[in-house]
Amino acid sequence: MKEFEKNIRRVKPYVPGEQPQNKAVKLNTNENPYPPAPGVRTALKSMDTDRLRLYPDPAAGPLVEELARFYHVGTDQVFVGVGSDDVLSMCFLTFFNSKKPVFFPDITYSFYKVWAELYRIPYECQRVDENFRLVKEDYYRENGGVIFPNPNAPTALYEELNVVEDIIAHNQDVIVIVDEAYIDFAGRSALELIDKYDNLIVVQTFSKARSMAGMRIGYAISNPGLIRYLNDAKYSFNSYTLNQTSLICGVEAVKDKEYFEEGLRKIINTREWAKGELGKLGFRFTDSRANFIFATHPDYDAKDLFEAMKAKGIYVRYWGSERIEQYMRITVGTREEMEILFTFLREYMNKGEPYD
Repeated sequence: MKEFEKNIRRVKPYVPGEQPQNKAVKLNTNENPYPPAPGVRTALKSMDTDRLRLYPDPAAGPLVEELARFYHVGTDQVFVGVGSDDVLSMCFLTFFNSKKPVFFPDITYSFYKVWAELYRIPYECQRVDENFRLVKEDYYRENGGVIFPNPNAPTALYEELNVVEDIIAHNQDVIVIVDEAYIDFAGRSALELIDKYDNLIVVQTFSKARSMAGMRIGYAISNPGLIRYLNDAKYSFNSYTLNQTSLICGVEAVKDKEYFEEGLRKIINTREWAKGELGKLGFRFTDSRANFIFATHPDYDAKDLFEAMKAKGIYVRYWGSERIEQYMRITVGTREEMEILFTFLREYMNKGEPYD
């Protein structure tokens, strides 16, 4: 080893889902199958490109104002970043600085481990139960902070608000982050609790329900004090996070509530129909409350199914990780995309080989 290599920070990175460049049925990265709100397209067409020579508003003012209006909170309660990953990373950097371990589930969003190791934050993974549910009592012990997604990923399970509040209530001496990337497909949000608990941060994203994964917009909502700490860290790290285009399009995406709600209805309806079709084929799956389904089949190896689908241009997500080595995560696509998936599965299971 060379001398300089001794001081290089080494981290096991997060591995994102594949982004196939060829025509494919892409059900592997939980993107929304429908386009963004019509106002986004209009904004892009009419955008004054001369603005691109200028730095964007470091405070992301118009977008913060629109989000505050949508969620009925103050502008000083909203923090935005480059996707929820950027927001969560900034939260780790800002709030998890104790020598005590941060708690999160053992089966969850794998980026949590990456950030903890990158920032040298001690952590402990709390084991979900045999049904992949959080065990709230495991979060009662002393810790340096708590973070968990609701609904969880990749399990797609939603914990009712009373469970979420119980965990927050038992951890009022540390920051608790509820990562709600998929909450719009599920149920009540922990945003209902931000005025009750001054240690709570709720993080959401434009990448799922708002069809804007390519724009990279995420946000946190909390009390003004915690948001101020986040902004202080942001301005010490990178003042100009969101670009001009994302700011303009983000505002338009939030404005169109009717389009937003219609898109949710379509995905939820397709999800429930798809769960029925998977059940007919003998799959077992959790009660998904997200825009994806976490499924396994007792008679077919998950990796074999994954590889067979990929060979035919149908992409789903497979990890082969401990405790979930026989599970796949299937994004809810359009009805047409899901029909292609089920046609493949019927042929594969009837003949033992993929259809031609």
